[in-house]
Amino acid sequence: MDYGNYIRFVAALIFVLGLIALATWLAKRFGIGTRSGPMRGAPRRLRVVEIATVDAKHRAVLLRRDDTEHLVLIGGATDIVIESGIAANDDASTATPNPVPKDKPEES
Repeated sequence: MDYGNYIRFVAALIFVLGLIALATWLAKRFGIGTRSGPMRGAPRRLRVVEIATVDAKHRAVLLRRDDTEHLVLIGGATDIVIESGIAANDDASTATPNPVPKDKPEES
């Protein structure tokens, strides 16, 4: 092989890499393939409130959309909506924790 083939190969490689870089720049410039999130200044309508691990494969996820919460079980073969339309609790600090059971009186 002569050096002309090597030069053509390197030139073609540089050309293809340049086309890939140009396509990437154009995609970023015009927002193609990016995640769609809330528009600037718009309030966020969807968020994850809490995640609890059920077992090795499954997780219970509490999602909030506007003023409604939804409990979803994800993982495994299918995802399941366990409960929908739960009223959102805006202030978690006012929620009372589970009461601690008092000691039972001793029985004789």
